[in-house]
Amino acid sequence: MPSTSRVRPAFNTSGTADSRDLVVDLIRVACMFAVVAVHLLMMGISVGPGGIGVENPLTSLSWFAQGTWFGQVMPLFFVVGGFASLTSWRSLQRKGGNAADYLRNRVLRLVRPTVALYAFLTIALWSATAAGVPGDLLSVIAAGAGVQLWFLAAYLICQTMVPVMARFHEAAPYRTVAALAAGAAVVDVLRLGLERNPWGFDSNPIGLLNMVFVWGLLQQLGFFYADGIFDRFARWKLVIAAVACYLLMVSLTDAGPYPVDMLTSQNPPMFPLVLVGLAHVLLVKAAYPWLQRFVRLEWVRKVMFVVGSRAMTIYLWHLPLIIALFGIALVLRLPFPEPASAEWWLTRPLFYVTAWALVLLASTPLVRLELAGTALAPGASRPGLWSVLTATALAVIPPFVVMRTALDAWNATWGLILLVLAVVLVNGRQNSRLLRKATVE
Repeated sequence: MPSTSRVRPAFNTSGTADSRDLVVDLIRVACMFAVVAVHLLMMGISVGPGGIGVENPLTSLSWFAQGTWFGQVMPLFFVVGGFASLTSWRSLQRKGGNAADYLRNRVLRLVRPTVALYAFLTIALWSATAAGVPGDLLSVIAAGAGVQLWFLAAYLICQTMVPVMARFHEAAPYRTVAALAAGAAVVDVLRLGLERNPWGFDSNPIGLLNMVFVWGLLQQLGFFYADGIFDRFARWKLVIAAVACYLLMVSLTDAGPYPVDMLTSQNPPMFPLVLVGLAHVLLVKAAYPWLQRFVRLEWVRKVMFVVGSRAMTIYLWHLPLIIALFGIALVLRLPFPEPASAEWWLTRPLFYVTAWALVLLASTPLVRLELAGTALAPGASRPGLWSVLTATALAVIPPFVVMRTALDAWNATWGLILLVLAVVLVNGRQNSRLLRKATVE
């Protein structure tokens, strides 16, 4: 039986929350703080006689691999994304919208802020090349500035699936999850089985199919969250289920074929990420009453609003700005402690606060692209499903290529062109007759 002290959100007949779930907003913001922290800590800059060195100090920590079971927050991000997606899709349906309308809105919300980033990166990388920045150093900088772009490709793929997967969820929720889990397991078996083949065959491309199965399954768990399924269980049962997820993780990693480090399991994604995301959401629901009390604090809501209202902009820009922060420190000849040393750790909070100040400052003018409306312009025709799907495919290609090959000046340039085309396609074609009529009126 569920705990009688459990605080549950009210749900209407369609299964959506009658009021906004602020705990979900809190999770999104917490994930953003965690992502910025991890990316900052993964950049260990050293200056010596041989020049500038870059390393990841976190890999030197004996507990880091197991720590990713708790600190790898992207699976949880896809779960709460699934919650928001199903809620938005159902709301749009009640207003008479269709799949094309839903996906068009998502493309605009996600791609418009990305266009600005690609434009900046294109100009910056070509300018650095013209200025004579050494090619090997520029390659490291460019690759670091584009690390986060994999998320755009993965999330757009999952968003494309929402209308269809929502229908499957309504018809057969548990069979849908089972099918996705089976697909993820089969892909991993093929990928890991061919990993040490005698022909030198690269099995990683097979794992790319799990961008659909693994991330899609985590999104599907968000659908269950939206329907209040996790609220049916007492807190102690949720905690036991989370512990069971971690015990299964042990058998799959220490005693199985999967890596212990969940960051190395991210691209392409592997099945243990599903267990990480499920464990996280179970623990969140177990702590739900305390989290609800926490989000009632005024200062917490203010932080949630500032960060949550520009989350995509912050995510896209935080790495280039962190790199710029280190660049400024190098130009000013500030001391750089040995990465992973005691002095290095003691200076990280200052760099973290400075990085956030820089990110919030830069995001203030840029957030307009994220918050701009998605309504069609006067005289514009409503784009059909195939136009929107084409635009989505164009938007997926640039970050997908960056995920596979790393960012450079060339793929920033043609990526910018494809992203602009995607936005143009979903904006709809202008009907000159209707536009003149609207102007006269």
